[in-house]
Amino acid sequence: MDVQFFVEAFVTMFVIMDPPGIIPLFLAYTRGRTERERTRIAWQAPIVAFCLIVVFAVFGRAILGYLHVEVAAMQIAGGLLLLLVALQLLTGETGPPPNTMKSNVNVALVPLGTPLLAGPGAIVATIVFAQQAGQKNGGILALALAIAAVHILLWVFMRFSVTILRVIKENGVELVTRVSGLLLSALAVQLIITAIRTLLATG
Repeated sequence: MDVQFFVEAFVTMFVIMDPPGIIPLFLAYTRGRTERERTRIAWQAPIVAFCLIVVFAVFGRAILGYLHVEVAAMQIAGGLLLLLVALQLLTGETGPPPNTMKSNVNVALVPLGTPLLAGPGAIVATIVFAQQAGQKNGGILALALAIAAVHILLWVFMRFSVTILRVIKENGVELVTRVSGLLLSALAVQLIITAIRTLLATG
């Protein structure tokens, strides 16, 4: 297994999907739910996200090819959307829409599973890493383990979000969220720069 590639993929996916930062959003979207419902949502959301990520890891380039969309274009689009998310994290303007508070809405599918977890940034990163994995010895295994590890962490943070919140307090979650926003904004800009360089090189 390519350990360096594993670390690169894991860190990138961790920053994009942001397991610590999902805690306040998870608590907000599951407000008023029972402990059993929270536990169910905590494992359903990562599974939904994992399935989407795997689909794009395997068929991502084929899907983009069918739509005649270049990976660079997807990177730019994902980068711009990530910038919007990063700005929300940095300014603290995050919060669920009122209609998601209804108990009959399965928030594990939308918005937790997608687009909060398996969003455009994670999808683009997966497609890019899947392309690189085929060119590395043990790259596919490293990418698979990185994706699995991040989704396990997502489940852990959501499953034990109430306990974690008691430990790090609201201020701790706020700090983690702001730092994640800063890192996410830098990652978004880097996605756009890399895509532009790719387009210029191929053009």
